[in-house]
Amino acid sequence: MEHAKEHEACPEQTRRYCVERPIYNQELLQGQLHRRQRTPQTLKQKIAHSCRCTSKKAKSHLYSFLPILKWLPRYPVKEYLLGDIISGISTGVMQLPQGLAYALLAAVPPVFGLYSSFYPVFLYTFFGTSKHISIGTFAVVSMMVGGVAVREVPDEMISLDYNSTNVTDARDTKRVQVAVTLAFLSGIIQLCLGFLRFGFVAIYLTEPLVRGFTTAAAVHVFTSQLKYFLGIKTSRYSGPLSVVYSIAAVLSNITMTNIAALIVGSTCIVLLLIGKEINDRFKKKLPVPIPMEIIVVIIGTGVSAGMNLNKSYKVDVVGNIPQGLRAPAVPEIQLIPAIFVDALAIAIVGFSMAVSMAKIFALKHGYTINGNQELIALGICNSVGSFFQTFSVTCSMSRSLVQESTGGRTQIAGALSSVMVLLVLVAVGYLFEPLPQTVLAAIVMVNLKGMFKQFGDVTHFWKTSKIELAIWVVAFVASLFLGLDYGLLTAVTFAMITVIYRTQSPQYRILGQIPDTDIYCDVEEYEEVKEYPGIKIFQANTSLYFANSESYASALKKKTGVDPCAILAARRKAQKRHAREIKAANEHRKKAVLKLVSSSTNDVEASVKHEIANDDLPVNGKFADSGVQDVSPDEHEHFVETKTNIRSLILDFTPVNFVDSVGAKTLKSFNSVADYKRIQRSWCLCLHCLL
Repeated sequence: MEHAKEHEACPEQTRRYCVERPIYNQELLQGQLHRRQRTPQTLKQKIAHSCRCTSKKAKSHLYSFLPILKWLPRYPVKEYLLGDIISGISTGVMQLPQGLAYALLAAVPPVFGLYSSFYPVFLYTFFGTSKHISIGTFAVVSMMVGGVAVREVPDEMISLDYNSTNVTDARDTKRVQVAVTLAFLSGIIQLCLGFLRFGFVAIYLTEPLVRGFTTAAAVHVFTSQLKYFLGIKTSRYSGPLSVVYSIAAVLSNITMTNIAALIVGSTCIVLLLIGKEINDRFKKKLPVPIPMEIIVVIIGTGVSAGMNLNKSYKVDVVGNIPQGLRAPAVPEIQLIPAIFVDALAIAIVGFSMAVSMAKIFALKHGYTINGNQELIALGICNSVGSFFQTFSVTCSMSRSLVQESTGGRTQIAGALSSVMVLLVLVAVGYLFEPLPQTVLAAIVMVNLKGMFKQFGDVTHFWKTSKIELAIWVVAFVASLFLGLDYGLLTAVTFAMITVIYRTQSPQYRILGQIPDTDIYCDVEEYEEVKEYPGIKIFQANTSLYFANSESYASALKKKTGVDPCAILAARRKAQKRHAREIKAANEHRKKAVLKLVSSSTNDVEASVKHEIANDDLPVNGKFADSGVQDVSPDEHEHFVETKTNIRSLILDFTPVNFVDSVGAKTLKSFNSVADYKRIQRSWCLCLHCLL
């Protein structure tokens, strides 16, 4: 019988909770319960049930695949429309310069950044489940795309196989093919993972891993933009040590810096930092953030056109931006084998960043997202967009924050931002042709400010978790020096190893009771916690399986101070030594008797007989007493006493999730208490599980 009493009138610190119930074991508990009767389905029945189509099921699948059908008919125009319009315009203003800038990271002409800022954003409106994230170009993913494009199409491999008289055009054409095929393949991978319900793969990219990886990516991005910022002509590197090679190339050509480009870029950085500082300090007072990026683009374009920076000062500019949209084209399928691993990495990283940002906004605004549908949505954005010359996209952190903070309530805001990009493509794109590339480099560098702040994670993880700090450092160092693709693989592998390490090296505790409570804590951590005399409560904070069963057994013996094998071995050794002493005593006694019989001195004989009668003969230099000869079996058994007076051992399995066959054998070896009872007759073993 179970009852609980709580004294409501007592102060919080003196409230008491009492529980009274019988003591159960597994057999007794199972005897009082009745299992539910379930009729197992055959494989044929399961397949038939999954393939059965009803109107309700079809409608549910349709709403799941096209979430817009569920929320658009119920869209509250009066409440949401104004906020979505303001948010869409604000996000679109950011989308334009970032699309142009991140195209440089992807090693493709700027116009392809505008394509990637239009098609995927518009498609996500129909298929996405998040109401607030902004899909499009993103620095990390663009950098990964650019690394693959440069690796597959380095400068020295360029040939004039196209109808072009310019080597740069031929190079750009090939790199666009690589980037487009990469987007197609990464989208197909995301679609497959989504349909197979593999949305859980994002959990293997832990926060320390992602933050360390993105911090290293920020360093890659920053170094790749130095040549544009300084106006230096250098090759772009990819693969292991690409950061080192890029910095070395810039430093070796530092004397060739274009002063005009440096001045323009530095001015833009100052203006952008001032604008961001104003937006951060007065974000509660400003109705919308100051769009410093588009302001800088407009100023930079005007100054470049007015002063003719390209011809007068040799400042590199964006160049030709074709008007209108390109006709659909099929990606280069023959490139897939060479870029499959890179596409897999981009697909997982892109999904991880999108779903993590989506979860933050969903939690804040009280709705849920579907991880598998997010995979499908991103897959459609990338795969379908690739037919229209887009490169891989994902969620942009900075634009998502702007879209949410300026009043965006649905993806109508995202659709409006894509419409703004469309207007630039079909109408006014040519106006941005004089835009200096150093301005785009400045925009990219300033947008990395938030990622560089992640270096502060080192002190945070140092205080909270050394293992998470190790994951961050490994992800950062590996991604920095091995490249983003191999760095990510190394970081994920190391994160898996830490999971194994944690299960093999858990925390072992001896628990004691907090006085006057039923709460048990680690006796080594708190002074007030006391143990029950004769009882040891042992706890491990992990499951018991083949990898840690031996360490579990060793820790149990070490923490409790009771090792039956060691005690019994010591006892047997002492018993053998004791038997040798008895044998030696008997031999000395026989020799003494023989010697006394042959003696003719009555006084000596009488004296020796008196000594024999009183068992005072010396043994090994000492006098043996009567107890040495007459030792009973029980006294032999207790010749070596245990150091601790422990009669009961409780194994607390509250944190244990599972026990495999090896762990079960380890428990059986404890549960076979023969050895324990040989060292303590009143021995008792309990397995305690809190259900």
